[in-house]
Amino acid sequence: MVQSMSTSDARGGEPMGGRRECNPEPRRTRRRAGKGGIRMKQKIVIGIVVLAAVVMVGVYASAQDHAYVGGDKCKMCHKVQYASWETTTHAKATEKAKASTERTFEAACLKCHATADDEAMPGVQCEACHGPGNDYRKMSIMKDQAAAVANGLIIPTQATCDRCHTGADHAKKVSLADNKTNKAAIHEFKPAAPPA
Repeated sequence: MVQSMSTSDARGGEPMGGRRECNPEPRRTRRRAGKGGIRMKQKIVIGIVVLAAVVMVGVYASAQDHAYVGGDKCKMCHKVQYASWETTTHAKATEKAKASTERTFEAACLKCHATADDEAMPGVQCEACHGPGNDYRKMSIMKDQAAAVANGLIIPTQATCDRCHTGADHAKKVSLADNKTNKAAIHEFKPAAPPA
């Protein structure tokens, strides 16, 4: 049943004269297909792109946080360990690999024969086993082993050595010196004892 129809006021409120329309069907607004849907898709795509950019910046910043500094920086405080390391084959790993007549030196060799897989950091330097030192190299951090580890220091284990010293092919299996031994001797690697 419809009461009298009259014109609504300018605000779109009740009809003038206080009468209301009695309409049994609810008023439906139809969304235009196309424009609204496209705008929503654009917003979603933009959101995904922004999220991906934020994640990539975080990954890049994380990689930069633990930058390699080179063994010469380590040497400033760890003179005894550095002198011991200089006498090992680790110090000359890149040049020995390049000079070898057994095989051709390739970029893949840098994984084990250079620090950070980078020929600019020749040899198996301190950070190849102890992790990139930019964040833990400060004396205030190095004095506290837990703080140094939290800042990227790696305390090498046998598994650290085994990444390269697989015992297969040309990589001799070695035993990691015990951390309680003479600190300088830790860098003087000995062949692993044969399995019992």
